[in-house]
Amino acid sequence: MSVILPFLSGFVAAIIGIFPPGLINMTAAKVSVTDGRRRALVFVLGALLVILIQTYISVIFAQYINKNEDVVVLLREIGLAIFTIISIYFLFFAKKTKPQLDKKNIQLKSKRSRFFMGMLISAINFFPIPYYVLVTITLASYQLFVFQSMSIYSFVFGVVIGSFSCFYCYVVFFEKLKAKTDYFVRNMNTIIGIITGLVAILTLINILNYYYQ
Repeated sequence: MSVILPFLSGFVAAIIGIFPPGLINMTAAKVSVTDGRRRALVFVLGALLVILIQTYISVIFAQYINKNEDVVVLLREIGLAIFTIISIYFLFFAKKTKPQLDKKNIQLKSKRSRFFMGMLISAINFFPIPYYVLVTITLASYQLFVFQSMSIYSFVFGVVIGSFSCFYCYVVFFEKLKAKTDYFVRNMNTIIGIITGLVAILTLINILNYYYQ
């Protein structure tokens, strides 16, 4: 259980954080359309390498922060605000957006190494570090995660597999899903909004328990 739960937590956290249309997954879809599925998967592998490193750094950073209770409470409050904003966005505003793949935009030269392109684009995205710091600290506050080697590796592996699953969907199914974008994105945004809303409520309860215990 000490291995399975962190893996599942990392997997779900990655799905929530990566599935909404963003720079990396939309670029992976662009590469798939312009250069083929194989080159797109090479691009994804480069992105995953950076994500793995970023996630590991995040968990180690969270481990040190977790030893200072005042900092942990502050991060919970920040996390509460972030999760609340994310929930409001996905439930009420994100429904109006839909991922578009404009082939007239940046032309991807096939001679470039897609692997290093994936690493570069993933490296300029700093969102995973604070995101996974908040996730692991929140999980640890509910005794759902412990900062031990096996749990850390399992969580990181879960994030990598979850990230790959999202990227693979964009690479393989984007053209098929494009015709059903409105329905697909609308429902996924609602699911993400509900999940982050529940996390926000649980975080609020945790904060209130700390101040009134």
